Amino acid sequence: MPRLSLRFYQELNDFLSQPLRGRRFDHAVAGRASVKDVVEALGVPHTEVDLILVNGDSVDFGYQVRDGDDISVYPIFETLDVGPLVRLRPRPLREPRFIADVHLGRLAAYLRLFGFDCLFEPAWGDAQLAAAAAEEGRTLLTRDRGLLKRRIVTRGYCPRDSHPRRQLVEVLRRFELIGLARPFTRCMRCNGSLAPAADEDVRRQVPAAVAASNPEFSSCTGCGRVYWKGSHYDRMLALVEHVRRFLSNEEGS
Repeated sequence: MPRLSLRFYQELNDFLSQPLRGRRFDHAVAGRASVKDVVEALGVPHTEVDLILVNGDSVDFGYQVRDGDDISVYPIFETLDVGPLVRLRPRPLREPRFIADVHLGRLAAYLRLFGFDCLFEPAWGDAQLAAAAAEEGRTLLTRDRGLLKRRIVTRGYCPRDSHPRRQLVEVLRRFELIGLARPFTRCMRCNGSLAPAADEDVRRQVPAAVAASNPEFSSCTGCGRVYWKGSHYDRMLALVEHVRRFLSNEEGS
């Protein structure tokens, strides 16, 4: 029975039981096990891990642990250059694409508000979500650790907060997205792209007073929903500006 010494760093401690957080601890493994098996058995999804050092050397998830191994597990390095070490997370996508599980519908809508492609299919089960994430190169957003531990899932994130707006800030911060945001370019209902709408098309779909008082309209290329700059737009714009200021202040502090 291999006995290991482990230490998890920074936000990875969020997934550990309280007595194991922020310190090195001993852990016994029954039989053969990969380092991925060990990490996930302790509650940390592999999608949250970017670097594992065993006895000072970087290893991949397939490394078979041995008695006496000293293991250090690190989260995502966004700005630190770790050079030739074995990084375990795929490189960031040029155009981030997400898929959210059934419990993160509001987060999906907020990401769409900021212009990010976020698939949301509340009727889909775990297997469908994992398959779509893998096949379409999407980052899976879920608070279900078991779903993130599926081998097929290579990109994923577990929002720590339960409030949708704070989850939005988490995701934008975690993936450094604020500079890529293009608000009001995607449908919050179906995820389709928005395009300028012709007047004659709009007038058949909105109240006459709305058509008369708004010079510009957009419509979704997917579901056809019409958007205009009414009071709802002002509320959404206030949210966008608030989040941008908040994250900008973080970067400047």
